[in-house]
Amino acid sequence: MHFPTIKQLRYFNALVEFNHFGKAADSCFVSQSAFSVAIKELENALGGQLVDRTNKSVTVTNLGREIYQQSLTIMTEMKKMLDLAHGNLSPLSGKLSVGMIPTIGPFVMPQLLPFLNQQYPDIDLEIHEGKSADIYAQLMQGQLDVILLALPYEMRSVETLALFKDRFRLISSVNNKWLKGRKFNINDVGEGSILLLDDGHCLRDHAISACHIKNVDKVSQFTASSLLTLVEMVKQDLGVSFIPEMALSLPFFNNNEVKVDALEFDAFREIGLAWRKGSTRSKEFHMLGDSIITAVEDKLKLS
Repeated sequence: MHFPTIKQLRYFNALVEFNHFGKAADSCFVSQSAFSVAIKELENALGGQLVDRTNKSVTVTNLGREIYQQSLTIMTEMKKMLDLAHGNLSPLSGKLSVGMIPTIGPFVMPQLLPFLNQQYPDIDLEIHEGKSADIYAQLMQGQLDVILLALPYEMRSVETLALFKDRFRLISSVNNKWLKGRKFNINDVGEGSILLLDDGHCLRDHAISACHIKNVDKVSQFTASSLLTLVEMVKQDLGVSFIPEMALSLPFFNNNEVKVDALEFDAFREIGLAWRKGSTRSKEFHMLGDSIITAVEDKLKLS
């Protein structure tokens, strides 16, 4: 009996994810011909067809999808084995792949990277940015070691570590037409007055929850794809919005076009780490959490 190799399984995972032989081969840094041979050898070893091939498309068979799920589990277990090996190294040394959401990464990294380089010079840090759903999927597939995101976020088979609260602030255009000089009250603002990020951004969900936005009519039909776009929309007085306190370090807040106010209630998102349950690097991830808190404590009032 010939067992599949890790290389063959890795190639097959890439094929399912890219659904294209050429793109999958490129992602694995091999020629398409060598890639195709490896997939065929995998099918021969398993005794079944994993994909239907045509000139224009790749269709994963039912068997292929079952094998793909099993392969993800195998890769996760292999990652655990590597984690175990890393446990013999000094803490926070060697390769560490960290996923971050785009509404955290740009505000944490300028302080965190110099601190980690000074405190843990042997660390080989890889940063990957993406939405919460994407980095969580990459974590569970073994592509990432740990992720930094805003909580709460529904996840399974992970351990989480809450780090600090990131409070929301109200932003509005100077002399805006929405508040009319009054303090913000969700019941007083008009329909379509609140600007938020697009669906799929967890910051949108956290703002809706933390700021008690229960009436969807209060939310504008216009949405933003990034915090920068959101601030520009506020500058144009298309509405008011909520911004995480850590984002106030951005240079475009240092002008007279955007007004920043504290809210009358305590609205926040919680910043935390998550990693696969049972990881042997749990102690290191707690150390990483301490480093993140230390690196940003001058920028935020943590509680």
